[in-house]
Amino acid sequence: MAGGNAIRGSRVGAGPMGEAERGEAAPRKRVSFWCANKHETRPSFADDAPIPDLWDCPRCGYPAGRDRENTPAPPKTEPYKTHLAYVRERRNQEDGEAILQEALAKLRGKP
Repeated sequence: MAGGNAIRGSRVGAGPMGEAERGEAAPRKRVSFWCANKHETRPSFADDAPIPDLWDCPRCGYPAGRDRENTPAPPKTEPYKTHLAYVRERRNQEDGEAILQEALAKLRGKP
């Protein structure tokens, strides 16, 4: 006996049982989706399930649509912004100078 584990190498559902013991599989249909990189993805859906308009491409992660000629546009990714960039969006140069002078005065002990 090699280790004493009786279920080694087996998985749930493994064994000789077939369709008769598991029940019949639901009827399914495969639908093609294409991304902007022209990758085709063919997930299967139950016959009575609604088919989504978009599906994520498993190869590149772009959204994929059902029309091969008019694929969805890839998402626009914003570059990383620093804290200072966000502050500059909310403040103009004059406001920044006023806040800086106020902070410097406070640090120097001048009210």
